[in-house]
Amino acid sequence: MSNVLFLKPNADRKLILSTIPYFIKMKLRLAIFAFLISLSLNVWGQKVAVKTNLLYDATATVNAGLEFGLAPRWTFDLSGNLNAWEIKSGSYWKHILVQPELRYWFCDRFAGTFLAVHGLGGIMNVGGIDLPTWLQKFPKDIDLSNLKDQRYQGWFAGAGVGLGYDFVLGKHWNLELEAGYGWVFTKYDSYVCEECGDKLEEGVKKNYFGPTKAAVNLVYVF
Repeated sequence: MSNVLFLKPNADRKLILSTIPYFIKMKLRLAIFAFLISLSLNVWGQKVAVKTNLLYDATATVNAGLEFGLAPRWTFDLSGNLNAWEIKSGSYWKHILVQPELRYWFCDRFAGTFLAVHGLGGIMNVGGIDLPTWLQKFPKDIDLSNLKDQRYQGWFAGAGVGLGYDFVLGKHWNLELEAGYGWVFTKYDSYVCEECGDKLEEGVKKNYFGPTKAAVNLVYVF
């Protein structure tokens, strides 16, 4: 038998008192660890979906999205885009875009109508693009009429709200439609596109109010 059982009363009392903080710390650590494990299992136990935006695919922009459940009617969506090549000689729409989004579903997750709040941010280097006349004047605060002859390089950030709908195509496949409207702030430098070196303007700041998201997503739900 352990010698602890034969300790004198005073020594026994000191031993017990000295071990109390240790047991409290151990139980606290175990409780925190169990809480984190249960939280992670709860999060990853929800459905997860991956997706691609067919509209971006049509412009040769590499894109992908990941969405996972937070609660019975809440999900978090994160999408990213990359375009790093010329559309044609002297014409390019190079950019990196990241867009996080929080969604509320009116019925079940990944099915039916949802409302969304999103942010967005990225960098751009665009020029040599001849836009239709109606589209050149579409952003009220930004003149795109010179986009054919000039190059714009800078960054942007903003936020907006969205409305979407998921059509269930099968057990794992959905077709998702979404449109968003909001505000974007951009800061850029402009250059003569032909030479791509002579700077025309520096540190131009613009605010844009209008569409901030358009998506026709092909979705796979795990």
